[in-house]
Amino acid sequence: MDNEYEATPESLQTPLLENMVVPPVFKGLTKELGQLTEEPLLGPRTDFPSATFTFARKDVSGNKRPQAIAHRGYKAKFPENTMGAFKGAVDVGAEAIETDIHLTRDGVVVLSHDKDLKRCFGRKEKIIDCDWQFLSELKTLKEPHEYMPRLVDLLQYLAQPGLDDIWVLLDIKLDNDPDDVMRLIGSTIRSVQSSPSRPWSSRIVLGCWAAKYLPLCSRYLPGFPVSHIGFSILYASHFFSVPDVSFNMFQGVLMTPWGKAFIRKAQCDKRPVYAWTVNEARRMRWDIRQGLDGVITDDPKLFLDVRRNWHEGMSEGFSLMLFLDLIRVNFFALIFGLIFQLKFGFGEGRQLVKSRICIEGD
Repeated sequence: MDNEYEATPESLQTPLLENMVVPPVFKGLTKELGQLTEEPLLGPRTDFPSATFTFARKDVSGNKRPQAIAHRGYKAKFPENTMGAFKGAVDVGAEAIETDIHLTRDGVVVLSHDKDLKRCFGRKEKIIDCDWQFLSELKTLKEPHEYMPRLVDLLQYLAQPGLDDIWVLLDIKLDNDPDDVMRLIGSTIRSVQSSPSRPWSSRIVLGCWAAKYLPLCSRYLPGFPVSHIGFSILYASHFFSVPDVSFNMFQGVLMTPWGKAFIRKAQCDKRPVYAWTVNEARRMRWDIRQGLDGVITDDPKLFLDVRRNWHEGMSEGFSLMLFLDLIRVNFFALIFGLIFQLKFGFGEGRQLVKSRICIEGD
């Protein structure tokens, strides 16, 4: 699919950080980021394919609108990350499914946001300490009580005729051994025959939080598109050095001046941007106005209704309380972003790989 963003030469040639209106609390961080981006971080220069199937799609009037990405399936109505939630999302018209990856003790790729069973299944065990046979017999606390699915179960469902247009955004959790999880995701995907017209590489996006996963994506799933998942604009900016990596960002950080500059940079580079997790109509309208490519939501039906009724000039209906909430979430995003960079920064990326940085557009 074409992505017809208009870009000025200036926007393509100006580094992202120079486009940002950076609050004082960030100024020390931008200096550190500038130093980091002068060094080779990622490589050998792996070119991931562009996830063209995730770009905003034209509606009946010819206007581009974000795709509906069902967060853990239709989470607002069904137990999250279950086949009921995935099928429910498809039934209401979602274009994509977002789901989370964990590994069992015996190497089965299962779909669960949490690393343990407490919240969804009422058990104290960690998934990595359990065999699939044990997990396969558990049912969710939430009604209608459902079983935990495997990645293979979701792929077999999506391989059915008539579902070729549905794509998947994987959130690969950091709790598992990186090499193990990427190797097993690869073998699981290869075990399921996709439609001849739509191979899995044009239906699955690998969502990675940390740079160290990039060479593993290239090794075990060559030809698959990659998206950075994050809540730090500063950390995410590093990924402009890798061709065609898209961005799956916490919506609160995108709603700041520096977040909007980040969106413009990504659009000029023709990189898809998705926002998570968006459950209010006014925030959904903001995403549509900004021209995002995907809205990740617990309630895909609500988003589809908002998208259908949206028109230019419609007010988002923002309030003082929302403004204060954005200040709060961005404060915590800054703190967690610093911790994340210290723990999962690009140090390992430098050791694993080597490449030139191209923060500026060509």
